[in-house]
Amino acid sequence: MKHHPNELMIYYDPGTSIGKQTYAYAYTLTKHVNANVYSSTRMTTTLWRELLDKLELRPKDLLDKSHPDYQAKIARNNFDDEGWLNILMHYPYLIKAPIAVKNNKAVLCCKPTAILKLDPGIKMKRFA
Repeated sequence: MKHHPNELMIYYDPGTSIGKQTYAYAYTLTKHVNANVYSSTRMTTTLWRELLDKLELRPKDLLDKSHPDYQAKIARNNFDDEGWLNILMHYPYLIKAPIAVKNNKAVLCCKPTAILKLDPGIKMKRFA
């Protein structure tokens, strides 16, 4: 698949304020934004494995442990690697923050401005 060299991929939930804000910040980096909504994009275990490798995180690091479904269905269970990938694939609403990828670099955007780490040329102005 051919991508624009400045393309930014974002995986997010547009129903959350952090998702909306991160999506808006994506356009400060490039006009070539490929947005993927967790609930409507079929994300395979292979895609999750690639994202996790770029993020240098474990699957459980992406999950919101305070969510009631996490507590009811996942907490206190032992899963192997494939099991954790299946959880990400089948329960994407448990993911705590958007994931942004640009130029083979990824960031988990727990704060919307974290997306700016993908482009070191962008400087944030500090307001007093």
